[in-house]
Amino acid sequence: MSSAEVWRKLMEPSKKPLNVLTRQMNGYIAIILKNGIEYRGTMVHCDNYMNIILNGASEHHDDKLLAHYGQVLVRGNNILYIALNVMPKKEAT
Repeated sequence: MSSAEVWRKLMEPSKKPLNVLTRQMNGYIAIILKNGIEYRGTMVHCDNYMNIILNGASEHHDDKLLAHYGQVLVRGNNILYIALNVMPKKEAT
């Protein structure tokens, strides 16, 4: 199999990053930014630039909860990576 065939198979429409992400709509995700900050929440919107709106978002750094937000817009060019199907972090009591 040539490298071009392998590339076409890997990048079939169902496996393109934006398609994978949009299938997780209304799912709980974690977004890790280039500066190390992590946002967790329910993704309610994603556009072609991977700008993402999270509902019930929480902000974390070094596994420490920094803040809770009702709704957050994360600009796509600040995202390092996105983890899908994550579990909400338990708060220390």
